[in-house]
Amino acid sequence: MKAVAYYRVSTAAQGRSGLGLEAQRRAVTELCATRGLSLIAEFTEVESGKNNDRPQLSEALRRATLAGAVLVVAKLDRLSRNAAFTLSLRDSGVDFICADNPEVNRLTIGVLAVINEDARERISENTKAALAAAKARGTRLGNPNGAAALRRAGKGNSASLVARKRAADARCAALAKDIALLRAEGAESLRDLARGLNGLGIEAPRGGAWHPVGVQRLLQRIAALSG
Repeated sequence: MKAVAYYRVSTAAQGRSGLGLEAQRRAVTELCATRGLSLIAEFTEVESGKNNDRPQLSEALRRATLAGAVLVVAKLDRLSRNAAFTLSLRDSGVDFICADNPEVNRLTIGVLAVINEDARERISENTKAALAAAKARGTRLGNPNGAAALRRAGKGNSASLVARKRAADARCAALAKDIALLRAEGAESLRDLARGLNGLGIEAPRGGAWHPVGVQRLLQRIAALSG
């Protein structure tokens, strides 16, 4: 199983000095060793826990999604201090592990996030109002994988095909960034690009390693999307 690490410190001074980062790296490294996880990438954010703008988090989630990896953080407070932060993890579909509380997962972290932020900023009434407004607009709430979703899927295969195509296009668009980076580092041939994608821990569309023919199809699809 592959893992992507995410670290966060609150100030630029902490980022420059490494204060707090070494402890986080040590906790993540020990957890990966205990769980038999292979750490393929690390991302560090220098940002307050109250700020929702997390470009490094977005990149960590993107890499974890493409590689089929689990996101690993050192401490639960890297996740639960801000509800938007933790809910973005839940909605991304990426599984994660907190070294200081391994029992927390993306199915339970949303509850903890809302509770913690409510205690700090008293936002419970705003949350209820937002949900009520969404329901009034006709937004369907609840489990998207429930019976209603299954009934909609049974109406025909066309919607399913469109959804799969959109997902494939989105993945190709995301991979375009990695292809550009590999080319900037000197990867020119299909074989070089395949080797680079495998080195990043990114799986091929059907799982497993990349091969030149698969990279060629990827490049053709990227070109079609950008054309």
